[in-house]
Amino acid sequence: MSRTTDRRPTHLTRRLVQLYAGLTLYGASSALLVRAGLGLEPWGVLHQGLAELTGISIGVVSIIVGAIVLLLWIPMRQRPGLGTVSNVFVVGLAMDGTLALVGEVDGLGARIPVMVLGIVLNGVATGLYIAARFGPGPRDGLMTGLNRVTGRSIRLVRTAIEVAVVVTGFLLGGSLGAGTVLYALAIGPLAQLFLRVFQLPASAAAATGPSPLTPPTGAATPTPPAGPSPVATPPSGQAILPQ
Repeated sequence: MSRTTDRRPTHLTRRLVQLYAGLTLYGASSALLVRAGLGLEPWGVLHQGLAELTGISIGVVSIIVGAIVLLLWIPMRQRPGLGTVSNVFVVGLAMDGTLALVGEVDGLGARIPVMVLGIVLNGVATGLYIAARFGPGPRDGLMTGLNRVTGRSIRLVRTAIEVAVVVTGFLLGGSLGAGTVLYALAIGPLAQLFLRVFQLPASAAAATGPSPLTPPTGAATPTPPAGPSPVATPPSGQAILPQ
């Protein structure tokens, strides 16, 4: 009994470290994609477009958009977790902080490695914060909520959201390019790989209950994603989606 009790603080500490390290790294990796200038991830395209339109920093735009998306959870009766609320603020702050530290990158010889590094680190970040099991990000919860409310498949809902986000962001001046395509192709395998690396021990995972992205009883059964969706299914069977 004492061993089980002693392990709980250790598991909680690990989960908290994973959560905030993952969210911070996610913001930093998104900032690297901005500096690379070769195309952003889908929501990054929207954030950049809105930043260009309003003159607000892209990190603050990310926070505002995350908060608005979180408000959309209310009519869908989605319940946020610590990771959900932290996602709104930490990612945006880390993004602006990294942009302040990392200057402009000139020449393809430097921009391509920065782009690749940003995508890989985004996969690492995804594995870290989702494996911590503190709740989905606001945008992921929007997807699962619409899946439950409309009865449409995860694949259809995710694709529809990201197409709308990318098109809107591009029309507003967001960066769409090779990085966007490479991100779409690579983030699923990377997320699945790093979820395996950072997954909690079986005892800790059982103590946290079902995955926050597992649809509730009666919801439409998710189908495997297709296209530009950072979705993977780790060995434990939990559905995952970063930011």
